[in-house]
Amino acid sequence: MMRADTDALKQSQKPAGRFSLLLWFAILAVTLGLLALRDAAPWLIVFPDEWVMPIVLVLNTMMTWVVEATGAFFRTVSMGLDVPMDAVRSLLTWLPWSVSVFILVSIAYAASGWKLAVFTAFSVSYMLIVGLWIESMNSLALVVVSVPLAVLIGFAIGTLGFFYPRAERAIMVTLDALQTIPAFAYLLPILLLFGFGVVVGLIAGILYAFPPMVRNTLLGLRRVAPEVIESGLMSGATATQLFFRVRVPSAARQIMLGINQTTMAAFSMVIIASIIGGASDIGWEVLSAMRKARFGESLVAGVVIALMAMVMDRITAGFANRKPKETNLVSEPFYWRHQFTLTAVTGALCLYFISLILPPLQTYPKSWVYDPSGPLNNAIDYIIIEYAAWIALIKTWAFFYLMLPIKMGLEQVISPFSWGFTFTPALKAGYALTALALMALAGLRRRQRLAVVIGLLAIMLFFGLTRMPWPALWLIMAFVCWQLSGPKLALSVLIGLAYLLLSGIWPQTLLSVYLCGIGVVLSFTLGSALGILASEFKSVSRVLQPINDTLQTMPLFVLLIPFVMIFKIGEFTALLAVMAYAMVPAIRYSEHGLRSVPHEVIEAATCMGCTRWQLLWRVKIPLALPEMMLGLNQTIMFGISMLVIAALVGTSGLGQQVYIGLGDGDFGVGMTAGIGMAIIAIIADRMTAAWSVKLQERYTSNPAS
Repeated sequence: MMRADTDALKQSQKPAGRFSLLLWFAILAVTLGLLALRDAAPWLIVFPDEWVMPIVLVLNTMMTWVVEATGAFFRTVSMGLDVPMDAVRSLLTWLPWSVSVFILVSIAYAASGWKLAVFTAFSVSYMLIVGLWIESMNSLALVVVSVPLAVLIGFAIGTLGFFYPRAERAIMVTLDALQTIPAFAYLLPILLLFGFGVVVGLIAGILYAFPPMVRNTLLGLRRVAPEVIESGLMSGATATQLFFRVRVPSAARQIMLGINQTTMAAFSMVIIASIIGGASDIGWEVLSAMRKARFGESLVAGVVIALMAMVMDRITAGFANRKPKETNLVSEPFYWRHQFTLTAVTGALCLYFISLILPPLQTYPKSWVYDPSGPLNNAIDYIIIEYAAWIALIKTWAFFYLMLPIKMGLEQVISPFSWGFTFTPALKAGYALTALALMALAGLRRRQRLAVVIGLLAIMLFFGLTRMPWPALWLIMAFVCWQLSGPKLALSVLIGLAYLLLSGIWPQTLLSVYLCGIGVVLSFTLGSALGILASEFKSVSRVLQPINDTLQTMPLFVLLIPFVMIFKIGEFTALLAVMAYAMVPAIRYSEHGLRSVPHEVIEAATCMGCTRWQLLWRVKIPLALPEMMLGLNQTIMFGISMLVIAALVGTSGLGQQVYIGLGDGDFGVGMTAGIGMAIIAIIADRMTAAWSVKLQERYTSNPAS
């Protein structure tokens, strides 16, 4: 009976599938027709300036009004926040380094034991040895002040969303915008409202760091079991008691995870905050070294931020995962309940008084400082000189044979200068016949969808992404979204594309999509392959884990430096930086998804005689696809977030527009481009999520496929 129902369902889906294929071939024909008209109707390629809406002017007018109306209020807020910021910075720089190290190591031990304490001791020792202790404390002060404020704001907003569903919808839309618009884009309104200074960097850190706290607060409060709430009500708890004594303690682990993510987000803003804060901190050290193209100095300072971020991540995660001890509060005295805390405080006080007698324990001697930047710079210089031919070969091949064809099309790129021959009409005909032959071969094998994909890729590779007619791209995107998730997704994507076109940033959008698209495809392919290897071989996993941790915690700016030093500025350098950052989620999610396949399923497949290769491709990967698709989603998000940083090395997409707006103080230009990047991120997010659901349904309904 079930087999008959399945066959009937397949028969009913055939007409719809045939109609869909006819539409796809019609879209191919329309695309070719529009390309044939591009000389007669140039507006199909380049959207006329006369048709662009004055979005930049409207945004600038609105921002001017807001600054005039509320500028005094925000300056007062800035002055108020300046007090705790100065106090914390003064305290951290005044404390003897030995006392600070002792306190940090004690906190690490309390959070997760002696292993984390040793790692923390190593990390802070590195800061001392390289001579960046004061700068590290200034950066830590920014995090110490911004994280509690971000946690309080995030907890309050998350609680509001939990109790009021209407407010939650508005909150989630705002969070999506804050987390997809590049941080550089909303630096400009902060600058206009608060002015320059350390506090402006603090406010930028708060704005960037509080969204994870909101999401985790909402999730934690929702996950409180109904029976726990009923128990609280039966005990006679009031609404306030029910919230603070029942709901919040029950959601404590999720809330602590939110604090962990908020802390990491605050650290990721350290360098960006230095752009507008101008403080003598680690972020400023990285920026200064990067502007001088000094790889050694920037790497030394960047490692400090990475170590600080890893230490704080492990500490907050340790407190989040720690199980509360069962103690008898009545019978145990205060000292026994707080034995470790009191011992640590006593030790810190003793160490402080000892440091008054022994000056080296109070101020780290300069004679003990070792600067490794010189050898690092020499190593880079050696690589550049010794492998100059290979470096030039890799850059030339990647640029002329991969990047330029996708960007400008083979018809523009193939020439005696770049490829060594002319793209004659005979070669063009051969290219077209090859594409048609591949489409026919796919059709004969009943892979009609593959035939359509080959046709679209052949057209795009011949003409180039940036020279494709915008109506054709709209049509392709809308129909893909319709097939993935229906008319609602298609309509929302068309609205987003309309903004990109009518705001006048369509050319920059295509340049960003071209660079990010290549980076994402290469990152996901290579990252998934490494993730698969890591899931099969523990030794590979052990090697990759510290590399992934370093890449994710290393400041984005620092990732640019070695590539700039070796390959100079240009789009290829930006591509490598995007790949280095975006590859990490592909590795992590692939490995985690494959390791999460139920052991019983693997045993059953092994008993059926599956080889290791069949087990991987027929069992593990299909079951891990939802998680791997989430990895693709995150790879795209990471790639987009890197575009703004990559604009520093010569790219000319939306990231460059954000920098132009920030440099010129033009809110409209910067925010228009920032919103454009957010739209690209949201479209990619919705499409990959819909694709993941579709793949999951496919493998659930027909495992044999």
